[in-house]
Amino acid sequence: MHSLSRRLLVSVSVPLVLFCGVMIWVLDGGFRALSERSQEELLDRQMVALIASIEPQPDGAYAPAPHVLDPRLATPRSGLYAAVRSAHHAWRSPSTAGLAAEFGPLLANGERSLGYATFGRHDRVAIESRAIQFQGEADEPQALTLSVAVSMTPYEEQLFRFRQELIGWFVGLMAVLLAALAALLRWVLSPVRRMEREIHEVEEGRSETVGGGYPRELSGVAVNLNALLSGERKRVARYRDTLGNLAHSLKTPLAVMRATLPADAHPGPISAEIDRMSDIIEHQMKRAAASGGALIGQAPVELAQVVAELRGALLRVYGHKDLMLELSVPPGCLFVGDRGDLTELLGNLLDNACKWCRGHVRLTGRTEEAAHVRVRLVITVEDDGPGIAPEDRPRVLKRGVRTDENVPGHGLGLAMVRDTVDLYGGRLEVDESPLGGARFTLHLPGR
Repeated sequence: MHSLSRRLLVSVSVPLVLFCGVMIWVLDGGFRALSERSQEELLDRQMVALIASIEPQPDGAYAPAPHVLDPRLATPRSGLYAAVRSAHHAWRSPSTAGLAAEFGPLLANGERSLGYATFGRHDRVAIESRAIQFQGEADEPQALTLSVAVSMTPYEEQLFRFRQELIGWFVGLMAVLLAALAALLRWVLSPVRRMEREIHEVEEGRSETVGGGYPRELSGVAVNLNALLSGERKRVARYRDTLGNLAHSLKTPLAVMRATLPADAHPGPISAEIDRMSDIIEHQMKRAAASGGALIGQAPVELAQVVAELRGALLRVYGHKDLMLELSVPPGCLFVGDRGDLTELLGNLLDNACKWCRGHVRLTGRTEEAAHVRVRLVITVEDDGPGIAPEDRPRVLKRGVRTDENVPGHGLGLAMVRDTVDLYGGRLEVDESPLGGARFTLHLPGR
């Protein structure tokens, strides 16, 4: 339910289904009531015809004249049945032949009843019975119970067909309405999807701004978002300039401090600290050239090109080693961010690997298409050196921490790597390499 259009579609579909269900129930009830009234009217007509047609018989019974009988009453199992009963005699229509037809008990004079019964095994019928006093040729009137029964099978079949057609029509109507609603939502929400697509392009570095031409409700969002992107780029530039100016302004006092030391003096703690401060300032000046983790609006950087340049530089720096620096980066592997940040990240890791390795350093890169854009690029740097003990792995990423004080350095490189990765919303993992040394795995924005 993370899709707005899906939420709208479901929120409209539920009341629509409820409405259609209520309408089906109402129409079905109305049709049943109408059919039952029609059936009662049919029974009333047949009852009136039966009353008008009965005549006394020679045996003392009463029955309708054969020539006035409804043809269905004369046809076995036709679905229309009749009976004339008294205390001593009973007549049943020929249509009841072969059926176990029970019309119910005799009624008292003036009584009337309407009920249901089953003739035979499966023929359900509606029975109307009426008690009358019939004045024949004899002086005493006869109490008769006249009954007419109609089969419910045609009614039930008609009701079943009506329900089928009713449900079919409503299901078809709902399908058409939902399809029209989905098309309408797609058209209405198309500017939102367009904005989502353009933001994704900005996030992946394919564009620098969100386009225009949006409806009034979204135009303000697009304008403010473009202003935010512009402000972010200006903030990064200002941060870079400020950091560079600060580092540059500190170099002059340090140079003066170094110049005040006697030229022939033995290097002491003050000289060592001045050198350390100079190294830190140099590092911060290099860092000032990077963007500080900006992702939005950045053009993608070709990974293979950056690592090839670093490989050439490191082979010259560590020319005294029998060094094999192996690269495995497929073409089209892109980093979405600042080129200076990527150079700093890989430069620190590769320099650290070359410093500690015995002779083999390997860098591999790949793109995980299923991953989020901020962790899609995976870069692994590993070496065949002594490695890092599991208990030291969290420590080496802290600023100023070194596992071996005999190796030159200030313990800032890995901390800088960790900070930059965090700024990009990525991940840095440290574990053991199959080569035998340490393995650093970077998850960075890419495509």
